[in-house]
Amino acid sequence: MNPAEFEAQLRATNDRIQQRAGRNLALAVLLGLVLGLALLASILFAKELFMLFGGALVAFTAWELASALRVAGRDVPRIPTVIGAIGVVPASFYGLEAGHWYATLAAIALVVLWRCAELVRPSHRTGAGAFWRDIGAGVLVQVYVVFLGGFAFVLTAREDGQWWTLAFLIAVVCVDIGAYASGVAFGKHPMVPRISPKKTWEGFAGSAVVGLVAGVLLAIFMLDVPWQAGVLFGAVIVVTATSGDLVESQIKRDIGVKDISSWLPGHGGFLDRLDSILPSAAAAYLLYAVLT
Repeated sequence: MNPAEFEAQLRATNDRIQQRAGRNLALAVLLGLVLGLALLASILFAKELFMLFGGALVAFTAWELASALRVAGRDVPRIPTVIGAIGVVPASFYGLEAGHWYATLAAIALVVLWRCAELVRPSHRTGAGAFWRDIGAGVLVQVYVVFLGGFAFVLTAREDGQWWTLAFLIAVVCVDIGAYASGVAFGKHPMVPRISPKKTWEGFAGSAVVGLVAGVLLAIFMLDVPWQAGVLFGAVIVVTATSGDLVESQIKRDIGVKDISSWLPGHGGFLDRLDSILPSAAAAYLLYAVLT
């Protein structure tokens, strides 16, 4: 096979996979590797680097979701949304649980008060019902992105917590790969077609198998806990990663968009990549607290 034929066959295969799975595989893998290596380096070299790298991701994601909600008609103030997101990260890292909770409440209060102050301008005035929906959308961003994401920084700051953060991130990636590969190869029965038409029970089964195996291996070789704890770890991450993906799909369906943004070629937006990680961060923190 000459190079031209090989390239044509490769393009055809990628097109079939993209049609089946809904994403450009080559771009997704390349960008995923870049982000993954940057994240790995930030965790292993210094916890503070992870705070900066992860904090930037949380801030971009909060801005992204607020912007998508504004397109859908909700007046979510983006400046206080990002300020709140940035403030929660160091508060969670240095203040641990107390700092995490207080900073999140402060961020929510900032967004609410900012939206109230905007009512002074006629262009931002609206009816009572729309106003409270705006408030709800602003709180959603802080709770869904910032509060859940903050658990990763609380966990990382703990003794040996960086290994638990790395472990749950690896587990989420394994779950995602298992669901993707199994769904593309065997997917026939839609799991929740009204929310995510491309997600199948076959894909979920593949994610469960890969997630459980990854959980056991991570428990033994990275977390230094019994393999039974690894089964629990893997099972919980399978549930939270899948649930996070479905929640984000429902949000996109409610907003009426395919991707939250197009900032990451082959992936959509930051939230499209963090949807499984956000609830898994909270679950990993709880597992750390129980198992250690």
